[in-house]
Amino acid sequence: MTDRRQITPTNAYRNNDKLVGIGNAFWDLSERNGIAGIAAHLDVDTGLLRTEPGLEFVPAGHEFIDFSCCSYLDLDSHPRVIEGGIDALRRYKVLDHCIARSRVQIPAMLELEASLGELFGATVVCSIAASTATFGLLPLIASGHLGNGIRPLMIFDRYAHISMANLKPVCADETEVVTSPHHDLDFIEDACKTYARVAYVCDGSDSLGGYAPVAELAELQDKYGLLVYYDDSHSLSAYGERGMGYVRSHSPVRDDRTIVVMTLNKAFGTSGAAIVLDGYSKHTLRIIERFGGALNYSQLLNTAACGAGLASAEIHRTAELTDLQQRLYRNIALFDSLIPTAQAGSTYPIRLVPMSDSTVVEAGRTVFEAGFYVSPVFFPIVPRGTAGLRVMLRAGQTEEQIRRLCAVLAQIGAPTPAPTPEPVR
Repeated sequence: MTDRRQITPTNAYRNNDKLVGIGNAFWDLSERNGIAGIAAHLDVDTGLLRTEPGLEFVPAGHEFIDFSCCSYLDLDSHPRVIEGGIDALRRYKVLDHCIARSRVQIPAMLELEASLGELFGATVVCSIAASTATFGLLPLIASGHLGNGIRPLMIFDRYAHISMANLKPVCADETEVVTSPHHDLDFIEDACKTYARVAYVCDGSDSLGGYAPVAELAELQDKYGLLVYYDDSHSLSAYGERGMGYVRSHSPVRDDRTIVVMTLNKAFGTSGAAIVLDGYSKHTLRIIERFGGALNYSQLLNTAACGAGLASAEIHRTAELTDLQQRLYRNIALFDSLIPTAQAGSTYPIRLVPMSDSTVVEAGRTVFEAGFYVSPVFFPIVPRGTAGLRVMLRAGQTEEQIRRLCAVLAQIGAPTPAPTPEPVR
């Protein structure tokens, strides 16, 4: 029997052998140390998470405070948000229609889109997840159906979240795709000078800290007609008037050259995602709805999720949102005063405490055993050699909790601020 032909991949846009081969060793090590695959429930009386019985590496009943939760304003447990979901089910008396929205839509989702549209001053299309929205939108940008009809050069930022980076091979079937150095404005401008149309894909708020150069990108948008696709999930609600997020707070380009996708599962405190659009016609919105892949499948936001979203949107219209934002910022400032990081000094709620690849998992376990959970991040989440513990700050964390966590981080080798020198007398 002759040998059968083996396939050699091109790996032009992704390399699973590398991602799985290197990254899975870190995940296995994390699981063996009991800091991955944790099952726990919230004790509403204490605000602590308690592990469930039956876990292989974690004793049942271990209590800890979650410092790796993206609900930065703690709205996911807000009584009005919980009641909003229940109220919507009572009003509409159906969980879902279980059919593509291009055929039959649940009224609750249309109600939520209208509310979010008024809140952010834009047209909003909802999706079950930001990654689902990205999967539907980026191929339509690549083919020119979102934009001005010209197939653009698609520039993916080197550190674009995997939910966007995974679309490189799909977009490459429609147009030319390249990867740029992180926030390299010169790279983007050179491309704009060369190509009739350019689209840049990046995070508006990075999952490992920091914001995109929104104002500088707006200048390129005005000068060359650059289209920018932002995932601004980590700043929605936590930043800006009415919680509109970093991008819409800073970008003057509010037309069809700017597309913003934001999850509702983080600081907004509910479920799903919002696609925020300006200047698109009803015809184009129907193209998105009908040809945006999973945006039109039957797994859409259900009635309870929409009701919770409506309640959260109402909180965003009140002074309570500003109060929650300020409490979050105070907690961020407190952490910065105790543990210096590259993200210090910003309102961004994520801090990355550097660790070596060889110590990051052990450090994460030590923190967990002390009663706190922070996420060890490693390749391919971050480049090799840049591992660390990712700390998420929230409005509901107490000063005492933050100080205790920082004391543990200092004990395992996290840098601490240099003492203020005594004045010369």
